[in-house]
Amino acid sequence: MAEFICRLGTPSGEVMTRVIEASGAGEAKTRLEGEGFRVFNVASAEKGLSAMMPFGTSRKNRVKPNDFLLFNQQLSALLRAGIPVLQSINLLKNRSASSTLRDVLIDVENKIRSGVPLSEAFEAQQIFPKIYSASLLAGEKSGALDDVLARYVDYLKRSVGVARKLRGALAYPIFLLAAATFMVGFLTLYIVPRMSDLFKGLSTSKGLPTVTIVVLAISNGVTNNIWWLLPMVLILIFALVIWLRTPGGKLILHGFLLRLPIVGSLIKQMTTAQLARSLSTLLSGGITLPDSWDIASQSITNFELRRRSQSVLPMIREGRMFTDSLGNAHWMPELALDMIGIGEKSGSLREMLDEVANFYDAESEVRLEQLTSLLEPVILVFMAGIVITILLAIYLPIIQTISSGPFSGKK
Repeated sequence: MAEFICRLGTPSGEVMTRVIEASGAGEAKTRLEGEGFRVFNVASAEKGLSAMMPFGTSRKNRVKPNDFLLFNQQLSALLRAGIPVLQSINLLKNRSASSTLRDVLIDVENKIRSGVPLSEAFEAQQIFPKIYSASLLAGEKSGALDDVLARYVDYLKRSVGVARKLRGALAYPIFLLAAATFMVGFLTLYIVPRMSDLFKGLSTSKGLPTVTIVVLAISNGVTNNIWWLLPMVLILIFALVIWLRTPGGKLILHGFLLRLPIVGSLIKQMTTAQLARSLSTLLSGGITLPDSWDIASQSITNFELRRRSQSVLPMIREGRMFTDSLGNAHWMPELALDMIGIGEKSGSLREMLDEVANFYDAESEVRLEQLTSLLEPVILVFMAGIVITILLAIYLPIIQTISSGPFSGKK
């Protein structure tokens, strides 16, 4: 028996995800339909994590976030103008600059023509985040697809903006690290070996300085064994990348990142903002809190935080307070829990989740600036120390020889 993650619609119109054991996907679908559910999607539990990731994991069929954002902005504008869904999809299909998105829209258009709802047509593509198809489904059921889609566009704008800021903030430290590494490699593998012949010709009673001996040993060792060291390093890097792609590797790496001083707080704050905005978007579409959490929790990209959050959904379904359930995960900031608790008790949970998202977006920007302002001097100081050590190893023997030679002033 294998486990399958099933996306279901209940007779009352709610959307939910359920894990079921069956011998095959067909049996799982038949059994659930016999229980009165409408089955939107059945996926193997072994592929569940990859299926939950935003925009899928297949690079070949991946739609770029900017293209996806532009498409939804245009679709929202067309729907607000009163143009029918099928005609809107047809117009955007012909105008899309992304070949991948055009192929997707062609398939979506064909499904709609055959009577499939818009949400189910996008769900069948299996490359979009589940919050998107859930938002479309909520808009279809409420009759306010244009309003729900406009809210999702706002959510997507903020998500893309945060990702853009993160890439921009880390670009310079990464470039600095790459340039410094290239410089150290050039000095170690090219300059130092050529200076070693000069050192052999220097006659000093004291011998070479210790720092020169150490740097020469490292440089000569790497240079003489580069043909087997380089493949070994590449193989180790490749193996590490493959391991980090596994759930176990990601869990260990993400747990380690959470323990870093500034990085851990930044990850928690960014996750809090993303989670709160996802929940607010889903709740505004009329989706129940348990189903909203079930879908929104899939936006948690840190595997360790996702593991800690697994106990939240069962507690909500047992009737526990949402704030108490979140607190049981032991990772969300206390202030966020207090704000959500106030919203839950006052009946304004959706509005308070928006406030939480905005607040922690601003906090994340401050933390990100702290991180980048710390990384740059740390990289500079570390690499400068290595470069100075190499230069000392080169020049100390020369200075030592000059000071002990005929121009030293000794008689």
